[in-house]
Formats: sequence, C-alpha cells, structure tokens
Amino acid sequence: MQLPPKPTDRTGSVPASPYVTASLPGVTALAALNARTGEAESGTGLHPVPDEGVDVLAVAMTPAPDGSGREDADEAANPVPQPRRGAVEAALRYGADVADRARRAKVTGRAGEILVIEPPRGAADLPGKLIYVGAGDESGPALRRAGASLARATMGAKRVRGSVVDGLEPSAQEAFLEGFLLGGYRPPRAGITEPPAPIAEHLELTGLDAAAAERATVTARAVWTARDLTNTPAETATPDWMAAQARMISGRSGLQVRVRDENDLRAEGFGGLLAVGGGSEHPPRLVEATYQPEGGDLPHVVLVGKGITFDSGGISLKPRDAMMTMKTDMAGAAAVLAVAEAAAALKLPVKVTAVLALAENAIGAASYRPADVVTTYNGTTVEVGNTDAEGRMVLADAMAYAAAELAPDVLVDVATLTGAAALGLGMHHAALFGNAPGLLARLEAAGKASGDAVWQLPLVAEYGFVLDSDIADVSHIAPVQAKFGAGAIVAALFLEKFTGGVPWAHIDIAGPARANKDSRELTKGATGFGVRLLLSYLAGLGRTA
Repeated sequence: MQLPPKPTDRTGSVPASPYVTASLPGVTALAALNARTGEAESGTGLHPVPDEGVDVLAVAMTPAPDGSGREDADEAANPVPQPRRGAVEAALRYGADVADRARRAKVTGRAGEILVIEPPRGAADLPGKLIYVGAGDESGPALRRAGASLARATMGAKRVRGSVVDGLEPSAQEAFLEGFLLGGYRPPRAGITEPPAPIAEHLELTGLDAAAAERATVTARAVWTARDLTNTPAETATPDWMAAQARMISGRSGLQVRVRDENDLRAEGFGGLLAVGGGSEHPPRLVEATYQPEGGDLPHVVLVGKGITFDSGGISLKPRDAMMTMKTDMAGAAAVLAVAEAAAALKLPVKVTAVLALAENAIGAASYRPADVVTTYNGTTVEVGNTDAEGRMVLADAMAYAAAELAPDVLVDVATLTGAAALGLGMHHAALFGNAPGLLARLEAAGKASGDAVWQLPLVAEYGFVLDSDIADVSHIAPVQAKFGAGAIVAALFLEKFTGGVPWAHIDIAGPARANKDSRELTKGATGFGVRLLLSYLAGLGRTA
C-alpha cells in the first residue's frame, strides 16, 4: 500500500497532530486542620469516608533539629523525622509506628523523601496509602522537590488528599503545589501501546490559600504548554503549526495575535528569517502575540523567543547524535508564548508582547550558505560564518523589529543559543547577559525565587572585534581560525547590535531547556525553562508599576 503524499506548509495543508497531551489535575482547597488536634475545622479532613474516593493520604515530615536530645548512638546516627500537621493523627489511624519505619528505612525528612504506609488488614474505610513526604527545611526549593516526589509517588491515583501545606505561608504553599503539578507532567504521546500512568486526577490540600493555588496552577499550566510545544516532534511542529498553536492560545486567552508568512517577511525585509528558513519545505513565520491589560501608563515588555522548529545545522551539518534533541530548539519561542498567556490569566499590570521567530533550519536547494551576506530587518548586513549559528540570525530580525516598531520599555530574548553556555554553566543555570544592570538584577532575583536559575556573564565589549567582517557590517560568529572561545559572550555581543538601545536582557537557555532524566520538578525532555523566571519577573515589575 502506498501512503499519500505528505502535506506541506507550501501546499497550504498542515496535518493534524497525532500527539495526545495530558491534562492538569483538579486542585481543591479544603478547610485547615486544627493545629492542636489535627482535626478539620469543617469537612472530613484527613478522615475521608469511602464515598469520597480518596486513594492516597499525604502528610509532611521534616528533619529533626540538630542536637535534639538524642539518647543513644543509633538515634544520633538515624534521627527520626519530625511530624507536621496531621501526621501523628494519621499514623494512629493506620496503626503504624512511623518513627520505627522511618529509622529502618533511613528516612530522615529530607526534601523529597517518601515513606509509604499501607493500611492494616481489613481496614476498608482507609485510603489505600498513607504517604509521608519529606519537606526538608520547608523552603521554596525544598517544597517544590517534595511536591514533585509526591506527584511521582501517586501517578495513576484518582484523588490525593493531604495536609502538607497546612499552616505554611502562601508562597510556600505555592511552591509545593507548583512542584506537584510540574513533577507529574507527561509529554505528548502517539501510538497504540498503553501510556505510562498519568498524574493524579485530583489533589485536595487542607489549609490551601486560594490565591496561592491560582498562581501555582496558572504557572504550571504555562510550563506544561511550553513543554508540550517543545516536546512535539518536528514533523508536526513546523513553523506554521506553531503559528496555529499561537492563534489557538491567543483565542482562548484574549491575546492579540498577528502572523507574518513568508510573503509578508519578504515584503518587510526579514532577511534573517528568510535565509535560515529558505532550505525547508516549511517556510518561516513571525508570530506576535500581545497581552494588553486595562490601565494607562503601564510598562511594555517584549519577549522574543528563538523558534527553530528543527535544527539540522543546515549546510554546516550537525553530527548525528547532536540532532536528536533539535526538535527542542524552539524552546525559547514556546516559553515566551506561554508566558504571554499566563500573564493574561494572572491579569498582571504589565503589557506583554511575545515575538516568536519561527523557522526550520534544513538542507535544500535554497539553503543559505557560509560566506553569504544577509540583510536583516534593520538594514544591517551580516556575513554568515556557519549556518548552524542560525538562532542569532532569526533573533536579529525579531529583535530589530521589536525595538523599532513595538516601543518596548524592556526587551528580553530567550534562546537555546550556544553550546558554550551549557558547557560553562551546565544543565541547571541559564546564562544571563544584558545592557541594563537594574533589569539583570531583577531577573537574577526572579530566578532565585522561581526555581529557574540564571547566572550573569559579562558582556565584554573588547571582544567585539572578532565579529568584524571585510564585506559586511558584521560577521555573525568569530572566525574558526581565531580559536577565540567565549562563544556565549560573542553571541550576546552580536545580538546587542539589534536592540536599538532599548534596555535588554539575553537569556541563553541551551543547558536548562532540556533534561536527560526526571529530577526535582523537572521532567525528562523539555523543561519549560524560562516560564517561571519571566512570570516571576513580570509579577515583580507589575507590583512596582
């Protein structure tokens, strides 16, 4: 049997995605427990009746304080974790000596540790599991880790009820819930085999602050959106498919959206996008999605995302193994689109425009070549040194357009840009550059608060000479023969030429955009890095405004 021809963007027909995405669980706030008795002020609290359908109860434990009167060497070597609200009462109902079980399992209450207690035989009225989850020092990072561990320990459950956040400050509650929702993420999947068990269908937390729940849910939904878009393989996630997703997201969230196709890009002079996308059967797109809040003189933040839907390297072909993750080379574009939608959901008092520079860097008869000279949106001519340095080419167009036409107060670009950033900072920190110290300080603080960590690197002006070109205004990489190094800095220096003097930050997410395994609230594959960072930054900017 012969399959029909594959539809392409050039034919105007984009195939529907075969990938099925998961759904976030429902989240319910229940009445707080009494701090002294552990009983609920109303409702059934940690004593659900069978008709409520609770599969799992979850309570928290923390490490014993140092020097807490341990009487013997064994206790000193294996300190017993301390129960938090509702934990003692739950142990009594299950008839469990939790201290002994924890000691034998060497569980001490560190963040993310799990201790599972089964109900006694014949206790049909009890949920099937009682889980003690380590909350560590109950800081934001510890609670995110705890939430993620609980999510993974309860995959496939129908209803989880817990008191882990009861009595904590709203910001701490938000961190735990965010960790749970992010740690339980599953990527889009196609096929006929049974998928892995999904995140629990419903989570109920006693004492949960409603506003904290709303913020955590909106943030997690945005990260899921970015992960879904980024994890979708490139045979589906073409530039036009990404543009269609932007239209759908904008429609449901009230964003203003504009999509430029290849004819628009040609007419308006987006030479970088056209050069990079010229070798693909899927032409480039430029997407602009704007959240316009009510109010007068509000700051306008433009977020530009690199959206290379697949990066073969072009004529400067990548090695085989390096291509396997290149469906995720549009992680920056996915992140900024998700942030714009979340900003609207949170009603932040900041105008936000997401600009997605979308292209597939493929090999074809019309591919751009090393030594070509490309004219970008602002008229700057660029000598191409390596077609695998395509990200800075599409960003140059998008940033120059944003600076010239969108009147931003702040310009931030997010991109999986350089291997040098990943080499220097590893997989957990993004490289941060910029021309405005106050903006960089705010982003650093947002990274610390949100869990999306950034590390500022210097924008060394003296290195700019390596971008000199004999035949164009600028070269877009340092010459190979120079053996110059500092690749992340040189890339940032190139991008700075397209900021138009606007306060600007560049976030190179080449390391943390992807994870090789589940860890903390991160999941294998796309991490959605940058979403929490930018939402935290925008929320702080909104409070100032």
